[in-house]
Amino acid sequence: MRRAASALTPVRRIAAAALATAVVAVLAGGCGKGMGATDSDGKSKGSGNVKGVDDGTTLTMWTRAATQAQSQELVKAYNASHKNNVKLTVIPTDDYQAKVGTAAGSKDLPDLFAADVVFAPNYVSSGLFADLTKRIAALPYAGDLAPSHLKAGTHDGKKYVVPHTLDLSVLFYNKALYKKAGLDPDKPPTTLAEWDRQARKVDALGGGVDGTFFGGNCGGCGVFTWWPSIWAAGEQVMNDEGTAASLDSPTAKQVYQVYRGWAKDGITAPGAKDETGATWTGLFPKGNIGVMPMPSTTLGLMPKKLDFGVAPIPGPDGGESTFVGGDAIGIAATSDKADQAWDFLSWSLSDKAQVDILAKNGDVVARTDLADNKYAAADPRMVTINQLVAKGQTPYSGKFGQTFNDPNGPWLRLMRDAVFGDAGKVGEDNAAVTKSLTD
Repeated sequence: MRRAASALTPVRRIAAAALATAVVAVLAGGCGKGMGATDSDGKSKGSGNVKGVDDGTTLTMWTRAATQAQSQELVKAYNASHKNNVKLTVIPTDDYQAKVGTAAGSKDLPDLFAADVVFAPNYVSSGLFADLTKRIAALPYAGDLAPSHLKAGTHDGKKYVVPHTLDLSVLFYNKALYKKAGLDPDKPPTTLAEWDRQARKVDALGGGVDGTFFGGNCGGCGVFTWWPSIWAAGEQVMNDEGTAASLDSPTAKQVYQVYRGWAKDGITAPGAKDETGATWTGLFPKGNIGVMPMPSTTLGLMPKKLDFGVAPIPGPDGGESTFVGGDAIGIAATSDKADQAWDFLSWSLSDKAQVDILAKNGDVVARTDLADNKYAAADPRMVTINQLVAKGQTPYSGKFGQTFNDPNGPWLRLMRDAVFGDAGKVGEDNAAVTKSLTD
């Protein structure tokens, strides 16, 4: 099973967001909302041929190194079966935001470009993408596309992006350790309370075995793995506009309290308090961690001899959810090849591309109706991951980076206070988060 080169792409994608604030300023100053988004007659460039055009046109496309493997496979297969030719440029992940910002300011964006889904709202509201509303609606499987990606790329009721790659947060649990601890290896936790009990029972084995692990000094890790427990309870972490936080709710505090108990009682592997995300996913594959949340992309990177299962992240009293990360992709508003670019995008969402390319290589599919495809069916863990796409969320905020990813930002302070410091400051910290979201 092939995976992208980096197992840490969700954290690196999210952690890189500190640069986004500066880039948004470039976007707003360099192009404004209307940047090339309409023809002279006022019609959106994104409302042309809903089926796309395959006439031998050469298209340019950008993607980040974090999604290089998937993008290259899709482009290779498309070019081999179509008249159009997509020329893909892979840009180092840490340089991507600045590259897009500079190109937007000079109106020199490629015909197609992908974006970390958490940045999609910034790009869309800045007018970088063409309107795809009518094109998406014409797809026979429009209602089955990953809802979180579509929501992130929706602005003023119009859709500007489609899913490109997906990475979800899920629980990984060690079945061998569960057996040794007297736990049923086929019954992962379905509530946060069960997760707590199971982690503690595995931890009691001793001998270098630990119950769980988390990135306690990593804001990106926190949003990726803590927030799903809040969503699973049917609650939100922010308002719909992404301008007010509710991270001091009773449910949120329940979640923090469990993590605080793990830290206090030594249920986590050593280093959780200082973990910045750099080595966060490296411990579970060694076989000494009972149960912990991690990116779905690490599934194919696990040692073959490791006996483990995958489960949804539960809420305090049940429910399940996931943080749907990954990339969205759209057509640049400045492109004069929108019909040809749409031919590639619509094909990338087809059964052929989703199943025979992405699913075959062990990647999460972007359509909920293909969750149990023939390749995923061979591994029930992959089916579990695919089925979570419909239940997952991607938070929406124009100030995501400065608020939740900056190591000096208010969210990390809230995390640290809630789990390692003065939990009484959570309300004050939440107010600081809200202030950051509106500054």
